[in-house]
Amino acid sequence: MKKTQNVTIKGTKDGLTLHLDDTCSYQELKQELDRKLSNSTRVQEESKLLSVKVKVGNRYLTDEQQEELKDLIRQKRNLIVEEVETNVLTKEEAERLKQDGEIVSLARMIRSGQVVEVTGDLLLIGDVNPGGTVKASGNIFIMGALKGIAHAGCTGNDEAVIAASIMKPSQLRISDCINRAPDQGTDEEGKPMECAYISENHQIIVDRLQVLIQQRPNLTRFEGGR
Repeated sequence: MKKTQNVTIKGTKDGLTLHLDDTCSYQELKQELDRKLSNSTRVQEESKLLSVKVKVGNRYLTDEQQEELKDLIRQKRNLIVEEVETNVLTKEEAERLKQDGEIVSLARMIRSGQVVEVTGDLLLIGDVNPGGTVKASGNIFIMGALKGIAHAGCTGNDEAVIAASIMKPSQLRISDCINRAPDQGTDEEGKPMECAYISENHQIIVDRLQVLIQQRPNLTRFEGGR
């Protein structure tokens, strides 16, 4: 028996959620969406603007098709499209996710004036000298002395961390948070094995490395040592 319901409209306290079937043809979907929105009592009666979330499941929509659906919905007098949610990733999105999950290993010294930037996590075996900079979209792990600038989560990842064998940075940055270097004290070489992370108060905290297992329990990607 042919399925007759390709569009399901559900009201929420924030507006409407449209569940669109991902097996029918695109043209059938558009026609039914237009008809059901036109006949929707809530759309006709509401005087205030309604936020709309569109869920298309496993259907791939081109940018043009997404705009067509958004325009169709916007034509109704009080509807605003908040987002179109799909389970399908483009090749470019999948590649970017793969890169974000990779660990880039480097064995070198970062000298003054040098900038190293990677996508994913950075594992540096060496020092970052004063005036040197390392940046990563993920975490930064330095098996050496950090005396320059380190910027983890540089694309907006608040969960990123920075760890170093010797933590004496000129500046720490995680996402959009900045922690400038403290005044130099008697501990010229710094404490061994420290880490930095963003706290619940959105401040960068520097602490001993052992706290990471409590602060970032998802940091370990492999279970059972595999």
